[in-house]
Amino acid sequence: MPFVTLEGMEGCGKSTQARRLAERLGAGAVVTKEPGGTPIGVSIRRILLDHGSHGLVAEAESLLYFADRAQHVAEVIRPALAAGRLVVCDRYVESSLAYQGYGRGLSLDAIRRVAHLATGGLRPDLIILLDLPIEEGLLRVARRGGHDRMEAEVREFHERVWAGYGALVAGDPSRWARVSGEGAEDDVAERLWAVLAERGFLP
Repeated sequence: MPFVTLEGMEGCGKSTQARRLAERLGAGAVVTKEPGGTPIGVSIRRILLDHGSHGLVAEAESLLYFADRAQHVAEVIRPALAAGRLVVCDRYVESSLAYQGYGRGLSLDAIRRVAHLATGGLRPDLIILLDLPIEEGLLRVARRGGHDRMEAEVREFHERVWAGYGALVAGDPSRWARVSGEGAEDDVAERLWAVLAERGFLP
């Protein structure tokens, strides 16, 4: 079965839409997330998103994301795919390329090498980018309150990340689908569902 990932900026609605997909797809699919898709990953997620980790250097941040990802692929994603189940994951390698590569300025080639080690070269069949203006995403984050460490980054960081996503889409357009994250949750959910149906990825 296919492996689909959701990508996007803070506040774009990925987590909400992943939850809705889980409800709609039912037990035949696995809908999971990074960081924090395993018990070990939950502990790593706390370090990554806690404001107490403000001194975390970019290299350590990147390696922690990949530690989470390695465990996640081994424990959740590969077994589900091997069992013939559709897997939808909220964030994957492309988040590291956008955030730690374009956002933090780490080498994209180095990130890709670590990605291959962590995932064994497992790549998604489809990457859906929830497309939302930075202003709207940050406004949504502000409305819900309680910024985590990544959400609280300066505007320039988010702009670099968004530009990075654009570059990633342009570099591999056949693997990506851009879906507008604007409007009502129901409308976004229908757009996502339509993309999965168009690609023949629904169980």
